[in-house]
Amino acid sequence: MTDTLTSLAATISHPEFDHVDAWIFDLDNTLYPAHCNLFAQIDERMGSFIAKELQVDRVEARRIQKKFYVEHGTTLAGLMAEHGMKPGPFLDYVHDIDLAVVEESKALDEALARLPGKRFIFTNGSRRHAENVAGKLGVLNRFDAIIDIAACDFVPKPHADAFGRFLGHSSANARKAAMFEDIARNLEVPHQLGMRTVWVHTGEEWATEKAHHGSDGEHVHHVTDNLIGFLEAL
Repeated sequence: MTDTLTSLAATISHPEFDHVDAWIFDLDNTLYPAHCNLFAQIDERMGSFIAKELQVDRVEARRIQKKFYVEHGTTLAGLMAEHGMKPGPFLDYVHDIDLAVVEESKALDEALARLPGKRFIFTNGSRRHAENVAGKLGVLNRFDAIIDIAACDFVPKPHADAFGRFLGHSSANARKAAMFEDIARNLEVPHQLGMRTVWVHTGEEWATEKAHHGSDGEHVHHVTDNLIGFLEAL
């Protein structure tokens, strides 16, 4: 893996993606720039939801939230496994956010349009959230399908079963696919399946902390801090 965050032209050659006909994108902090900081809104609403539903204060709610995220892959997965929580109300509440900071991106739309084959959004969030964000970016129509957490029977990335469900829904060939993610650990299974992996570096500490199994292992094939530039160079 490259040691520095540089443009695609300096870190990757075109032939490494010549075989790809399935382009898989995470949603949050991947398709849109991390500086939009949508996750701050989602994070705050997760804390509020947990505090109310479990009748704990906000300090304890945050501890539970982060503990479940590390141990189960998502906070929701932990709430479902350990508290029997129904996913619908949680997802509706935490994704009820202000998208005004997300701007339409013609450059992203054009870059996606040039990719050969099919394009997918694969998210641990809800389909409605993905549609809202991709619609705000102006790229919703570029995607052949959205595979959300419900389609994966609420098994989240990074678990292998989530990727198995994704492949089942999408009919993509893993060895002819490329996966773009802002969280390094979510690229471990795609690497094992034979996908090309691209870590979209955001500078967020939680995306690279040790609990995420590192970002400098063999499962990270390419690194970029500029998704549009990366795609344009292909």
